[in-house]
Amino acid sequence: MPLVSLRKAGKIYGNGTVALAGLDLDVRTGEFLTLLGPSGCGKSTILRLIAGLDTITSGTLARSLPLDRASIGFVFQDPTLMPWASVFDNVFLGPRLQGLSRRDAAPMVDEVLALVGLGTEAKAFPRELSGGMRMRVSIARALVLRPALLLMDEPFAALDEITRFRLNDDLLALQGELKTTIVFVTHSVYESVYVSRRIAVMAARPGRIAEEIAINAPSPRGKNFRTSTAYAQLCAQTSQALQGATGEV
Repeated sequence: MPLVSLRKAGKIYGNGTVALAGLDLDVRTGEFLTLLGPSGCGKSTILRLIAGLDTITSGTLARSLPLDRASIGFVFQDPTLMPWASVFDNVFLGPRLQGLSRRDAAPMVDEVLALVGLGTEAKAFPRELSGGMRMRVSIARALVLRPALLLMDEPFAALDEITRFRLNDDLLALQGELKTTIVFVTHSVYESVYVSRRIAVMAARPGRIAEEIAINAPSPRGKNFRTSTAYAQLCAQTSQALQGATGEV
């Protein structure tokens, strides 16, 4: 049974905007699924529906996991950190809301900070960190309770290319370590091919899945894959699918 299944799902906002129509999508346990499409096609709306932050207006949405912070983590494009709180306290937010004491949560927080490469930055404040480091804190905060599902809404869009490449590698390593299912939103064909096991290419509004592409590439991935003929061919295939979905060919 999929973690999440949407069938003929539609979403119409109060102002009459039809964000999604006839959407069929499964999120499978353990996979890295990327939603790829143009701005306004409903990618972020799908994440919000999965997370329970919004509701569908037609069709069905079924989940095989609870709707709580311990089961579903969410990483936004903006790290949205508390500027007055240390790195430790930003990551401690989730356990604190679950009723855990600082002492009881400390091993969990320390472990996840080490996993994202910030083990020595626990006492730092967001203003003292680079953009990439702030995003690592946001990812750590989403992962500290070990959710079964991690939703990521263009988390690396505002970062420079070198930092983005590094975080792509780190994210894949984290998934291999934690076995978390990831649904990832991006506008980048190249990023989608590099990180994914499956890409759902979305058509322009109203959003729907136009095509699915399986990325059958070995793990771990790295520089050799990024410069390989197979990667270039998959990027070309995905780009063509995206152009077809948006009516550009």
